[in-house]
Formats: sequence, C-alpha cells, structure tokens
Amino acid sequence: MIPSSGVARWTWSRWDRSADEITLCLRGLLSAHHVLTEHRFSVGGPAARLTVTENGNPTHRLFDRDITLRMADLSSDRLARVVEEIRSVAAPGEVGSADARMDCTAVLLTEEGEREQERAFLLSSASFAGFAGVDLETYTDVWMRYDVKGRPQPAVHSANAPRLTAVLSRLADALGTGTEPEDPTCFGTPTPTGVDNRYEADGSPSDVWGRFEIPSRKAVFEFLPPFHQGHFGRTADGTVQYVPVRGSDGLLLGHLWASDPDGAASFAPRDAAGEDGHRAGLVWLDRLRATRERGLSPSQALAELSSCPGDPVAGQADPRSRPRTMPLRDLRDRARDA
Repeated sequence: MIPSSGVARWTWSRWDRSADEITLCLRGLLSAHHVLTEHRFSVGGPAARLTVTENGNPTHRLFDRDITLRMADLSSDRLARVVEEIRSVAAPGEVGSADARMDCTAVLLTEEGEREQERAFLLSSASFAGFAGVDLETYTDVWMRYDVKGRPQPAVHSANAPRLTAVLSRLADALGTGTEPEDPTCFGTPTPTGVDNRYEADGSPSDVWGRFEIPSRKAVFEFLPPFHQGHFGRTADGTVQYVPVRGSDGLLLGHLWASDPDGAASFAPRDAAGEDGHRAGLVWLDRLRATRERGLSPSQALAELSSCPGDPVAGQADPRSRPRTMPLRDLRDRARDA
C-alpha cells in the first residue's frame, strides 16, 4: 500500500570539501541512483529537480529546473561538464547550497508477480558549506512483516525485505558513510537494515492506515488549503444537494455535493472505495475549482458537473439519479458506513 506520506527514511551524510556544492550534490545523487538502478529500485532515466541557492540569501534561487542525467555523468570529466552547463544558465551569484531530488519507480515483488510502483522512493541529495548528504524515503509498506493496515504479508515481506537490506548496505558503501535511520513515522520505524511496523501496547501490529492515512486523505475534501482563493468552501452547516458518483464498473466512489447558502461544494469519498474513491475525489475537486473560477454558484457547478462524461479515474455522476438533499454530516457518515 502507498500512503500519502513517507513510511521510512534513511540518510547518509559526511563533511566533504573535495568539490563545489553542485558537484557534491549531483555526485551523491548519481552514486545513490546507480545503486537503486542495479536493484531495480529505480527504473527509467535519472530525471531530477535541481535547486541552487545563493550564498547568504537562501531565498534567492540561482537555478531551479528539471534536469536529465545519465549514469555516465558520474565520471569526473562528464560531471564537470554537466556542472559547467548548469552554471552557464544559472543566475549570477555565489552558490550557497544545492539540492536535487527525484521520484523513483521501483519493481516490487508481489504474490501475483512483479509490478512497477510509481513513487516507491524519493531520492534526494544536498550540499551546503562542505556538508553533503543523501536521503532515501520509501512510500510503500512491502518491506514490513505487516502492511499498514496491520495485516500479515509473509510472502511479500520475505520477497522484498532482503532487497531493501541489500540496497541500504550498498548505499553505505557507495556513499562512504554509515546508514542512519531517521525518526519513526506514522507508518513505520526505519532501522539500519529495513523497516519495522508500528505496534500497539499489547504487541499487535497497528492499523496505521485507518488511524493516520484515512483522516489525512479526508481532510483535503473537508478543509480548504492555504491561499484558497478560487475554491468553494468544503463544509456546510446544514442540508446539501448531492449526486452519487460511480466508476465504470458501477462501484459507488462517493458523492458530489453543493450548498449555495454556505458557498460550498466538495466530494465525499466512500471509505469502501479506497484508493479509487480518493483519486476520483481529487479530480472532482479540480473540476469544482474550475467552475468556481468561472463564477458559477455551488448548485450551478453541481448541475454542470453532473453531466460530465464518464472518466476512468473520476467516474461519472449517476445519470439515473437526480440531486437529492441531506445534512452534510449524515452524508459523510453514510460514506464511512457504506
């Protein structure tokens, strides 16, 4: 399972004044990525986001772009040319820090066979004032004895955990420093060789998905983000109009709702729809924002979006169902109980 925030993170850091900040940053990134590639923890080319800030003025970015690297760039001569190309297009100023990061698609081993998982890892590298560090963060639970719902997964764990142990050891060798597990997260506890589950006081594995992930996912549909101009409100005190939204297979994904008195409209994903309901809801939020920017009222937005054609991610408002009314609190309770 893939939570919305990291399951575990490890770092490798050292003092290093052997090169400039950009070179140290990219060298660490490429060295680590080479290890991940060997173990199929990253498939595809190393495309990264590089940010370079000015010395003494960290809010001033001299360079902030996506870059595509090659493993051959790890050689000293090639890396020097890459750094020179970056400097040639960067804004003038003395470099203070460099930070590069990339999302990694990994090959995971499941009971059904191999599958590629997007954003299984976030790899980052940074250098500042002679201090260089590499971070690796995983977003999947396949390394643990129990999944994030607390369910045993012996086959998945035995297939993947040794792979992670090998990668952490190889990274320490490649980066020339020991593996440092970071603090426990809501979902797991990193160790020098892998990830441990979180446990209850009685020793049973915790359902951290239900405790942390579900509330976090629901919050985006119930609370406005910072700088929320252009959004409808996402809560209402009284009765709302709503329509059911179903996937192409007929599965109820959730309900699209609106309230003119509260200036609000949002999506209430159905708990039982899981990841499908969450992804669908994010699409409906984007659509609602677009209607708000065009000046539509919540009820007008609901009427317009109810006629949207079916979409493989968002699903479709049930064409057989006219908008009904219900207190929003009851509608959200229905989404939890369904």
